[in-house]
Amino acid sequence: MRIGLVAPPWAPVPPHLYGGIELVVDRLAQGFAAAGHDVVLFTTGDSTCPVPKRWLLEESEGVRIGFSVPEVRHVLAAYESLGDVDLIHDHSVLGPIISDHYTDLPVVTTIHGELNGELRDIYERVAPKVSVIAVSHAQRTPAPELPVARVIHHGIDAADFPIGDGSGGYLLFLGRLSPDKGAGRAIDVALKADVPLLLAGKMREPWERDYFEATVAPFLSEQIQYLGEVGHERKLELYAGARALVFPIRWNEPFGLVMLEAQACGTPVLAFPEGAAPEVIDDGRTGFLCRDETEMAAAVGKLDGLDRGACRAAVEGYFSTERMVDEHIELYEELLA
Repeated sequence: MRIGLVAPPWAPVPPHLYGGIELVVDRLAQGFAAAGHDVVLFTTGDSTCPVPKRWLLEESEGVRIGFSVPEVRHVLAAYESLGDVDLIHDHSVLGPIISDHYTDLPVVTTIHGELNGELRDIYERVAPKVSVIAVSHAQRTPAPELPVARVIHHGIDAADFPIGDGSGGYLLFLGRLSPDKGAGRAIDVALKADVPLLLAGKMREPWERDYFEATVAPFLSEQIQYLGEVGHERKLELYAGARALVFPIRWNEPFGLVMLEAQACGTPVLAFPEGAAPEVIDDGRTGFLCRDETEMAAAVGKLDGLDRGACRAAVEGYFSTERMVDEHIELYEELLA
């Protein structure tokens, strides 16, 4: 099978720093190639994913993320370029909307965002003409009537992550410094549990800086430290040394790759039962699902009773790249048949 993948234009594949979608696209591209399929990745010129690549934009457009012009140029060039594949899997938002004007090939798209009112409007119009993949069952709850071809959970390669023993003794928050990711709640948990907290993540946008100044900066101390936006190797070190990852979202987050990455390092996850967290965390085995910050702080005292090997095993098992790739290939074969 010859598979065309379209990545968004906002970050290289794989991303240098922040970029969950690009991480997934990288895993799929390499996984398809390892399974013996021909892969063509349409991305940006600064991508390093080791599969055949095509691009229009020499560099990713992170500074102009969400702007229509770079995405339109990128997507139009992608469909003009990918006429020699059997099927196109488009991870952009715009591409599936206009795909039927530019190709007769089967087109698949993955919903990477929350199905709020805006995205719901878009995918209700897209679903009749392309095959839609959801990344969790929780993602579908706001629009249960939306036709979805598959729910395919993300997967990663556990072998790419070092196994840690949590000897750093700290809790870890890794994510955007924005209200939806809940860094302030992570701080509350660390203070209640009287344990160190390291925060790392993106803080580039004005609203992220505002949130940081109002909610995070007043609490910074020797106990609560903000490390900035860290690179991949440093991120792995932080996961491996953490007692637990704190994932304190309070909205219907579609997935949360950081939960898998932490577990791959043997690090359990503390989360609220929101979004996909109950689909990713085996409560009492690979982490704890808590009702509020007080209960989460109490769960810190139970972390030593968890087997970090079970966290790693969950990623080596169900949450592997191989399972994710196999489920995509099954869908592609059905569409081509």
